[in-house]
Amino acid sequence: MALATSDAGRDLGIELLSIDAMQVYRGMDIGTAKPTVSEQTLVRHHLIDLVDATQAFTVAQFQIAYQHAVDDITSRGGRALLVGGTGLYVRAVVDGLTLPGQWPEVRARLDDELITLGPEALHQRLCQLDPTAGSKMEPSNSRRIIRALEVCEGSGRPFSSFGPGVDTYPASEVQQVALRWPRDVLARRIEERVRVMIERGLQAEVENLLTQGLSPTALQALGYKEMVEHIEGRMSLEEAIATIVVKTRQFAVRQERWFRRDPRINWFDIESDPVAEVAPQLIGLLA
Repeated sequence: MALATSDAGRDLGIELLSIDAMQVYRGMDIGTAKPTVSEQTLVRHHLIDLVDATQAFTVAQFQIAYQHAVDDITSRGGRALLVGGTGLYVRAVVDGLTLPGQWPEVRARLDDELITLGPEALHQRLCQLDPTAGSKMEPSNSRRIIRALEVCEGSGRPFSSFGPGVDTYPASEVQQVALRWPRDVLARRIEERVRVMIERGLQAEVENLLTQGLSPTALQALGYKEMVEHIEGRMSLEEAIATIVVKTRQFAVRQERWFRRDPRINWFDIESDPVAEVAPQLIGLLA
C-alpha cells in the first residue's frame, strides 16, 4: 500500500491486486485485514469483495477475475502490483493451472462418507487412487481430501495430474517478491494484528456473517473459525485469541516454506520498515 502511494508508485500508475483467497468475500473485512474504504480511495484495488461469504469461490473463478483486472489496468497504462499470499492463487497467476471441473453428486456422497467413515478412511482411499496427491495431504485435512477424491472419481484422472498447464499469464511477465521478517519481530506483529482485529470488532463481524450462513471455505478462514467456536460456547474469548495467534504463526511458517520452494522469488530480509528498506529494489523490478 505504501509503495503504491509513494511518488514512484504513482509515477508508475501502480494498482493493487489482492491474491488473498479470503478477501474475495464481502463482509469478511476485519479478519482478513482487507483494505479500508479510505485506503481504497488512495489507490485502486482489485479482486476484493467479489462474492458473498455464503458463496463458494474457486481458483478457476479467480483466474478469470484476475485476467480481467490485469487487462483493465494495462488498458489504462497502469502497472499491476499483486499483494497477498495464498499459494495456490499465486501459482495460478505465475504458472497457470489446468483446473478440473466439479461433480456435485460425487461431492455430496463423499461428504456423507466423511461423516460415516471419517477422514482417515477417505485419506487411505485417496492414497490408493492417487498416491502422489495422498502423500501431500494430511489425513486430517478433510476438505482437500474430499476435493481430490471428487476429481479422481469424477474425471477418472489422478488429482495430481491437474498441475501447471494452461499459461494464463506467463511467468516471464511476473516478478515475484517476498519479504522475510525476523521470527521474533514476525511473532510480535502477529500478536498485534490479532489484538487490533479483536478491538475493531471481529466478534461482531463473525456474528453478523453467521446470520447469513458462511460457505464452508469462508468458515475455515483463520480467525473466523476460532471466533465461531467462541460464539457457540466451545471456547472462551481468551482461548480463541490465543488459538488465532498460534495458528497464524503456524500458517506463516507453512507459507514461507511453500514460497521457499520457488527459486524465481526474490527474497528481501527486513527489520522494521519494508518500504524504506526495499522500496528502491522493488521499484527497480516494476519499472
